[in-house]
Amino acid sequence: MRWGHTFSVVGILLVFCGLAMALPMLVGLYYQDQSIIPLAKGMGITLLVGAMVYLAAPTKKQETLSHREGMAIVALGWAAVGVAGALPFYFSSSFLGFTDAVFESVSGFTTTGSSVLSDIEGVSKGLLMWRSMIQWLGGMGIIVLSVAILPFLGVGGMQLYKAEVPTPVPDKLKPRIRDTAVILWQVYALFTVLEAVLLFVGGMSVFDAVCHAFTTMPTGGFSTLNTSVGQYHSPYFEWVIIFFMIVAGINFSLHFQLLRGKPMALWKDPECRFFLGLVLVLVAVITLDIHGKVFSSLNESIRASAFQVSSIITTTGYATADYELWPALSQLLIMFCMVVGASAGSTGGGIKCLRVMLLFKYCYRELFRMIHPRAVIPVKLGGRVVPEEVLHSVCAFFVLYMGLFAISALGLAAMGVDLVTSMAAVAATIGNIGPGIGGVGPMDNFANIPLAGKWLLVWCMLLGRLEIYTVIILFVPEFWRK
Repeated sequence: MRWGHTFSVVGILLVFCGLAMALPMLVGLYYQDQSIIPLAKGMGITLLVGAMVYLAAPTKKQETLSHREGMAIVALGWAAVGVAGALPFYFSSSFLGFTDAVFESVSGFTTTGSSVLSDIEGVSKGLLMWRSMIQWLGGMGIIVLSVAILPFLGVGGMQLYKAEVPTPVPDKLKPRIRDTAVILWQVYALFTVLEAVLLFVGGMSVFDAVCHAFTTMPTGGFSTLNTSVGQYHSPYFEWVIIFFMIVAGINFSLHFQLLRGKPMALWKDPECRFFLGLVLVLVAVITLDIHGKVFSSLNESIRASAFQVSSIITTTGYATADYELWPALSQLLIMFCMVVGASAGSTGGGIKCLRVMLLFKYCYRELFRMIHPRAVIPVKLGGRVVPEEVLHSVCAFFVLYMGLFAISALGLAAMGVDLVTSMAAVAATIGNIGPGIGGVGPMDNFANIPLAGKWLLVWCMLLGRLEIYTVIILFVPEFWRK
């Protein structure tokens, strides 16, 4: 492990994070609010520390990164920018202390969307822009962005990309990984601009339109309003956001193919068909369940169902209704959405549809083998045989995911949090969803979680965003041995 090379990249990430604070500072200057000084302090400290770390760990520009170094850079880099991003919050009067500031920052960068703020509208515009912007940066990934804009990562870029991109099998769209990262960011930025324009055309202010576009495409869910998107009471805004949440929940490499003139790209992908079909079925069932019980209008039932299913299964976390008041069946299906998550290669969290599909196919194969023990049955997806190592990785991921969920929920319960809230808070953070049920429901926040519990949930956010392995591998003794 070459720590010099590892820390030099982390230093560059911190410098980039500090420079990114310039945009919200301009917003603060425009609105003449109280965010300028906190952002300036945060920017200065982040740039200074980043430069010192980089200069103290010189490295050759074209050194090849090993797989272990790639994972270490991603894990340490995300932790570092999480703390750096918290500095403007900490220096402001909107947060009670350092723990709350770090919680909000990590929740933003990991696109979780869980918040400790009770009065969001009382926060200055500059800080709200920074709060939205860190979700946008975290959505496609700071590391992927760095691979796109920092040529000195060159040969080792694939190690960073594989360690961060949320999919069991990363899609390499171009021979050079830097070109792949650029393409993904171009598609991501294009959809962000398009959504912001549509929201503005519908009557949303420029500031709110940009902030909501910044938090929809990364499936983050931070809103500028206390009661989220529901405060607008606008069917137009809701359907626009539903569309872009679904877009963000689909593998971005498919969007690239679609934009390149391949209209059947989405339909030919088995995971995309599974994801879209699952959304339609869940919307239909929940609509029938809440119609007449919660909403008298069928149109209102469809819209509420479509919005909440899209928001939760893509792990965005926006809210237009309190689904805790819905019938038990609808609540259970919403919880099911929390576990499944979006597509692999999207900005969404959760276990991912691809893994769910492979788990079902793997279990079916084992049942078939009980009947035909000598049969050789490969697991196929989209007509292609799935390698056994991928199946083993998916099964191990599922076991780790559920195991870490159980341990974290027990830890939170041991701190005095009630059982339902403990399980919901961990599910919402490790799945990068945002709201849960109980004390952290769609109309509540995480302010009442104990301080130690907030740090535990910060850990869960990082686990979920970096797909378990990249974080947990740092605690395996063999990782540090030569």
